[in-house]
Amino acid sequence: MKSLAYTPLERLYVRRPVRRTQFITERCRDRVVLDLGCGDETALIKHGTPHWLHGQIVKVAKRVIGVDYSKQVPPEGVITGPNSRIEHGDVTRLEEVIRDADIEVVVAGELLEHLEDPLAFLCQLRRLYSGRELVLTTPNATSLSNVVLAVASRESNHHDHLQIFSVKTLNTLCLRAGFQDWEIIPYHVYFTEMLLRSTGLRRFLVGTSENLVNLAEGLFPLLSGGLILHIKAM
Repeated sequence: MKSLAYTPLERLYVRRPVRRTQFITERCRDRVVLDLGCGDETALIKHGTPHWLHGQIVKVAKRVIGVDYSKQVPPEGVITGPNSRIEHGDVTRLEEVIRDADIEVVVAGELLEHLEDPLAFLCQLRRLYSGRELVLTTPNATSLSNVVLAVASRESNHHDHLQIFSVKTLNTLCLRAGFQDWEIIPYHVYFTEMLLRSTGLRRFLVGTSENLVNLAEGLFPLLSGGLILHIKAM
């Protein structure tokens, strides 16, 4: 990413927002993937649908090893496909869980905001998986959804979220973790859980709202729902 001066008025150059799931799955196609925090316990309604990221990765990857500390994952792990399984384990102590030298891509979808020490987590990935590709996603602190909700004295954040990142703070983490080259890419917001729980007129209104927000995100990428940290070689 271009070097930042960290002044309030400097311009941030980012790409137009992408579709999160599509972007990640294309990075995983025909490769061995380590999928961290893949249980997505905060949104169990997505399991078994096209909106469950782990399930989409399994369809295209050569092999997938998931790691999640959720109670939904039994101690013996769970098989999620012919060449995929989720191990029960702590993503902040991966050396105790995964010792697979064949891993090519590390995915951490909507995980960073849940961790007590994000910097230590990134340093661990760089130490254990040097040279591998990293695709990490996290909500955006300057998203249009939260800006609009703030006008109505509201905020969209899950009770398990410990922090929220912007382009600059995510860039700072990369610098301090010692990464050499990375890109931060906005991704479009999805109102997936509301859509899955809605029917009739309400579902139509939720879908229309999502489309309008996506249009605004395309015009002003820094208002996008989330950010992708993409590192081709950690």
